[in-house]
Amino acid sequence: MKKSLKERLYIIIFKADTPLGKAFDIALLAAIVLSVGVVLLESVEKYSVNYLKLFIYIEWAFTIFFTLEYILRILISPQKRKYVLSFFGIIDLLSILPAYLSLIFTGVHSLMILRSFRLLRVFRVFKLARFVGEESQLSKALKASRPKIIVFLVTVGIIVVITGTIMYLVEGAENGFTSIPRGIYWAIVTLTTVGYGDIAPSTVLGQTLASIIMIMGYGIIAVPTGIVTAEIARSSQHQTLSNKLCDNCDQASHELDAKFCKNCGKEL
Repeated sequence: MKKSLKERLYIIIFKADTPLGKAFDIALLAAIVLSVGVVLLESVEKYSVNYLKLFIYIEWAFTIFFTLEYILRILISPQKRKYVLSFFGIIDLLSILPAYLSLIFTGVHSLMILRSFRLLRVFRVFKLARFVGEESQLSKALKASRPKIIVFLVTVGIIVVITGTIMYLVEGAENGFTSIPRGIYWAIVTLTTVGYGDIAPSTVLGQTLASIIMIMGYGIIAVPTGIVTAEIARSSQHQTLSNKLCDNCDQASHELDAKFCKNCGKEL
């Protein structure tokens, strides 16, 4: 049976497993890259001064194109609400909103860099769906690690508050520690081994304390990594889901022996 125009457009715009669908997505990705490039170049003063009007015209051309594409996606989608509230639907909306908000608020147009999130569609275009399952596993590991990480962050917070207070008392305003918050800032910078060098202890006691914090920093940085890694390893040992991705609704992580999508019922 001959498909209607709406059905053909749906296949082209929402599917990447047909020649036209893949061509459309590749063209869309190219447009996204170019639009992001224009935003980046506009932030460079020497280009902005000489080509500002050209950049504005190009930006609005891309904005109108993405707006029409977003509206078209809504019109042809069989489940409009589901698309609008989906991850890609929200990203599509956020990619065009800054341009219109810039008409009211100055400087907001730089947020058009959010369009770069739309490049995540490359996973669909080039059949990288298996990474969706890996992302799901990582998300589960992070979720399982949350209580431990919260305890860890609270402990680190207590350490930097105490250390910052001590440094404020030991070093004083004459050495740059003008307040307890300033001392806490120094403790965070030192503990994370960033070391900006804008504040430095001058007394022997302060330098000794700083040395202890620096050494602690190397060990503390590894703690969250170890927690998440342990959860990923535990998740892998109990892995019972496959990385099959439904072509109809993009649902991932089905049972190993699943023949139909657990979300929409379509055959896998």
